[in-house]
Amino acid sequence: MNEFVSILNSYIWSPALVYLCLGVGLYFSVRTRFMQVRGVGEMIRLIFDGRSSASGVSSFQALTIALSGRVGTGNIAGVATAITFGGPGAVFWMWTVAFLGASTAYIESALAQIYKEKDDDGQYRGGPAYYIEKAMGQKWYAWIFAVATAIAMGLLLPGVQANSIAAGIQTAWGIEPAVSATVIVILLGFIIFGGIKRIALFAEIVVPFMALAYILVALVIVFLNIEQVPGMIALIFKSAFGLEAGFGAVLGLAVQWGVKRGVYSNEAGQGSGPHAAAAAEVSHPAKQGFVQAFSVYIDTLFVCSATAFMLLSTGKYNVMGPDGVALVNNLPGVEAGPAYTQAAVESVLPGFGSTFVAFALMFFAFTTIVAYYYIAETNIAYINRKVHRGWLYFVLKLGLLAAVTYGSVRTAGAAWDLGDVGVGIMAWLNIVAILILQKPALLALKDYETQKKAGKEPVFDPDALGIKNATFWQKRLKATKPPVDPSKA
Repeated sequence: MNEFVSILNSYIWSPALVYLCLGVGLYFSVRTRFMQVRGVGEMIRLIFDGRSSASGVSSFQALTIALSGRVGTGNIAGVATAITFGGPGAVFWMWTVAFLGASTAYIESALAQIYKEKDDDGQYRGGPAYYIEKAMGQKWYAWIFAVATAIAMGLLLPGVQANSIAAGIQTAWGIEPAVSATVIVILLGFIIFGGIKRIALFAEIVVPFMALAYILVALVIVFLNIEQVPGMIALIFKSAFGLEAGFGAVLGLAVQWGVKRGVYSNEAGQGSGPHAAAAAEVSHPAKQGFVQAFSVYIDTLFVCSATAFMLLSTGKYNVMGPDGVALVNNLPGVEAGPAYTQAAVESVLPGFGSTFVAFALMFFAFTTIVAYYYIAETNIAYINRKVHRGWLYFVLKLGLLAAVTYGSVRTAGAAWDLGDVGVGIMAWLNIVAILILQKPALLALKDYETQKKAGKEPVFDPDALGIKNATFWQKRLKATKPPVDPSKA
């Protein structure tokens, strides 16, 4: 089974998908006139714009829900595996896919807002399945995405996060994975049985705290190794382009692993972020496009970089050549994963590293599993629009809890392969869709910027832009227009 999953993973994550992610990011950067650069100020302002409603969450809550999914074990264990199999140059390609991917995140998140709708409970729902059906008119494609995402987020990906939590706890305190799995399942059950409002509240409190604490510790580690920083930066750039003799053998792998782990971490183009974007209460879809583009920066440029700098500045990493022979063997016998980061922090702050990283992993990975559940639930909600099978939600909850238990006690390699399969399938389906459906998102961006320049608070009117099937916004606009006086008609 493990061999089959590994082979399947190699086909899904062929060079075609790696370069598609980079190419699409570059294309959307040009089409949006590099909104990820000129719009940084607006991104930050919009994070705190707007409030939650009975139907939707605030922009800040939507950001934290998205970051719950983006900031996870990929930021700790994923960076370690990228460096192990792609060399230090993989970090550069993680940065590259984040910079370019921010524009992709804008497109998919704006589309999710444009084509969102209310579910039977009055909550906002949206995402690729919704915009594929409404904008493309291909229900079969939308169903394939919804089913694939429910499986990927509900069954394949949670095991990776749970595996890293269990591994970090075992390294720090010697607690067996089976015990960790039991505790994770109990806590997770309490959150996911509470609905989107409880998920949003949980993410709003935990995510900013955990990310800030992790970055601060990383800054301390790097500062205490400040003399290594110039050489570390040079090593990253030289290795990225094959200019460092020792890592020439892994040049192609640097690109592959950097993009692969970058997409796994920041999820730009994967189609997961749009689900949180659609849940936000905003006056214009472009607002969530900006906010979600910034979440990619937070994930990769801040949190992933924090891990990479800790590993490289302390020298606590290994690099394996394509033939399986170690090019760098600073941590003999240590499997690529959270143990690298624990060793890095321990080398500077003895007695603190293993415990801190174990706690960081618990927060990062646990919130990511919660976000995975929300995304899977949203796709079940899409399916239930037609079949109306309420028990599907209960099956999803049980399936996710089982996946967490299974992932906790599996080997890291098997867990990562399953996770990569899930990410890859979603990325292929979503990237093809947003390439076809990009026009409404680009129109929304131009409309938003035009209204801002005119000094207005942007309000979205799909009919004025020629955007069809944006039924939620059409109904909202109609409801807010004053009634026509018959005598003046």
